[in-house]
Amino acid sequence: MISSSAFHYVNVLDKAADASWQREQTIANNIANVDTPGYKRQDVEFESVLKRELGDSKYTSLDDKISSIHLNHLQAKERTEYAGFAYRLDGNNVDIDTENVELASETLRYLGLTDSINQEFTRLKSVIK
Repeated sequence: MISSSAFHYVNVLDKAADASWQREQTIANNIANVDTPGYKRQDVEFESVLKRELGDSKYTSLDDKISSIHLNHLQAKERTEYAGFAYRLDGNNVDIDTENVELASETLRYLGLTDSINQEFTRLKSVIK
């Protein structure tokens, strides 16, 4: 994490990329446990934390919102879905098709985030020249 006001976007994108990577690992764990009796699907929650930190004020610029974020509050939280449903009689609630789609989606999100980080550094390098 870089501590300078020029890197606020990079720091937030870095936290989002970390959360995305963690979600990919969690989804892979769900896929690995698709045949485990009683296993409950897990997920990672980050978007709601980011939304809460950004706030709802439509009269504040994104730059101001990003600069006021406390990075130590941007922590992804793993949660287990204990919903009263299960896809099978053994109590497992992992749907392999859903997990595969979620994994593909999360991979695209991660690639987008890392590309955004690279673009931010490219912008900073062009300013320095």
